[in-house]
Amino acid sequence: MTQSTAPLPLPRTSFELPDGRRIHVYGEVRGVPPADAPRSEPTALHMRRDELTASWIAVSPARNVRPHSSAPSGSGTVAGSPAERFRCPLCPGGPEIAFSYEAAVFENRFPSFVANPPPVPDPDDPRFAPSAGACEVVMFTERHEGNFATLTPAETARVIAVWMDRTRELWANPRHAFVMAFENRGAEIGATLSHPHGQIYAFGHLPPIIERRVAALAEHRAARGACLSCAVVAEQRASTRVLAANEHWAIGVPFAPRWPFEVHVRAVRHGLRRLADLRPDEARSLADALYGVVARYNGLFGFELPYMLIVHEAPADADDWHLAVEFYPPNRSQRLTKIRASVETATALFINDTLPELSAERLAAIPLLPREVHPGFVVDIRA
Repeated sequence: MTQSTAPLPLPRTSFELPDGRRIHVYGEVRGVPPADAPRSEPTALHMRRDELTASWIAVSPARNVRPHSSAPSGSGTVAGSPAERFRCPLCPGGPEIAFSYEAAVFENRFPSFVANPPPVPDPDDPRFAPSAGACEVVMFTERHEGNFATLTPAETARVIAVWMDRTRELWANPRHAFVMAFENRGAEIGATLSHPHGQIYAFGHLPPIIERRVAALAEHRAARGACLSCAVVAEQRASTRVLAANEHWAIGVPFAPRWPFEVHVRAVRHGLRRLADLRPDEARSLADALYGVVARYNGLFGFELPYMLIVHEAPADADDWHLAVEFYPPNRSQRLTKIRASVETATALFINDTLPELSAERLAAIPLLPREVHPGFVVDIRA
């Protein structure tokens, strides 16, 4: 590992697209969006309340026409570009980003939530609500292939800086009750595009599982006068389920995982609640943790393991919440994947087909190649 230095500046330049959406370019600006960029016109976007569970369901029919990696390049694709060569709308020269880039974020053309949602079907029916929020797409790199095990140290550091920048801005909006960065990796998860990218959703309400986590923290604090997250971190680091030693993060298979080979990367420091709270050394070690988890996944069965990656930041007033990145891979063996079938879907009681301690032992045994430490980035907003 090389000696760490101060984080490097990462310029951010923003453009407004013809339909009012915005695109943020991080790093060198190598072009501008065309005047005829594809437009976003989400229709029938709204929320419906399930009275029997007192929870909200998002309705977004436009998601059915999202582009796929296997689809023809379509209109807006530059001839001879990587987008045409790989038939990928996220590559440079495609309908989403017409030029080369280091990293970029744009508002999703096929959103579940928007800042100014359309009217609900029946304004007088309280079971309807506007789909207020935001949906952004985060481009990790312009390269068509890659994951956190194969991204360069600079690319991974850039992703973390972009996450910090965008989530900070989304949390600052008082209409947003919860902000979540995530990545769906692999067709088995439902990812329609293989290009390395993630998303960030901003919700106008607290989702049910997040409400339950906040309540669990409050209940523990009231009963024991201590932080539940600190206790979880201490238990994880003292257990046999640890994958790697890390000064700033507890990295391992949790005590009660829902998914085969599930891994959590949870902040050790009390007070590190959101991405924006990251200190430079914590951001650097987070990059190392992301690399280590995904490299182990890729070595587990000899192929790039599909997974869901969730960045769990603290909602307002959840002082005992520790920032965490959680990985949910569906594979329980080389051939078999976990299907969330009748019992789990109907009751929310997960059944894990793997023993957590053995899963951790198998993952920890996978060797990792040495990796250079990048100093990290600090976003510098230019326009």
